[in-house]
Amino acid sequence: MLAVGIDIGGTSMKIGFVNEKGEILHRFRLGVNHEDGQVKMVKELGELVNQEIEEQGYKASDFVGIGVGCPGCINSETGRCDFSGNLNWHDLDVVGLLNSITGLDTRIANDASAAMLGEAMFGAGKEYKNLVLLTLGTGVGGGVYINGRLYEGNEGKGGELGHMIIRMHGRQCTCGSHGCFEAYASASALIADTKKAMKKHRDSKLWDYVHGNIDDVNGATAFEVAKLGDPVAEEVVKNYSYYLSIGVLNYCNIFRPDAVILGGGISGQREYLTRPIEERLAARHYGFPMSPKVRVFVSELGNDAGILGAASLAFEKVKK
Repeated sequence: MLAVGIDIGGTSMKIGFVNEKGEILHRFRLGVNHEDGQVKMVKELGELVNQEIEEQGYKASDFVGIGVGCPGCINSETGRCDFSGNLNWHDLDVVGLLNSITGLDTRIANDASAAMLGEAMFGAGKEYKNLVLLTLGTGVGGGVYINGRLYEGNEGKGGELGHMIIRMHGRQCTCGSHGCFEAYASASALIADTKKAMKKHRDSKLWDYVHGNIDDVNGATAFEVAKLGDPVAEEVVKNYSYYLSIGVLNYCNIFRPDAVILGGGISGQREYLTRPIEERLAARHYGFPMSPKVRVFVSELGNDAGILGAASLAFEKVKK
């Protein structure tokens, strides 16, 4: 059997036909045109899925259903996107619209929760029953997998791991609070910290790395320059790793997972990202004396995480 995995982003919707082995057999995409209006966008998506099923020689009966990973405040119980700032969607019945157009059973979840399920079914976490996923991007997304099941919480809106307070009266967060984990551990926070350090230290190799253009700083800049031995970049990375470790340590205490998976662009740093976290976790006994070891590793699904994670929603519903 196959599933349709739909990864909705701010500029495009990536879609794939996925088999039970996690292989994407066919890929296509639909651009996001905000002028179309939210209902029209979802209708076009459903019609495109129908068209591709027919053109690729499949039948609707070949599919167990559709899974949708969507950014924003998603109510997985009602199938609605209550709010998504990236898409400018409000109170939108995504599942109802796709069901009526395609005739396929549809499930929706927050994109990070979907990615968590994808990692558990097809990626780095498939050998474990208890997992935490952190996506380190513009913000910090999160997903939780407990006793072999995706945990979504009340209305399916749980897993907002980026908004745990790690520093009282700390930095302003985009959610309106102060001191959120996201305000210290996101790629946006790392970029801001890198730029701040560059302005303070004009002799840093960070300037050479971006050819004097501070606007070219990205989430990898500090890590790459730290590898060259630049003390300013090393300090930026050290501070970033410290805050990231605080969050991971807290999640070890709260969930006692087998492993923590790191995704997002920064995860491309692999052991340069995971090693200091693992060292700090071990030094702190993984949160509490006699606690079990927690592995920390990066996502295996890469750019396919969104599609595979969304498809996993459809496969998981069949298995329940």
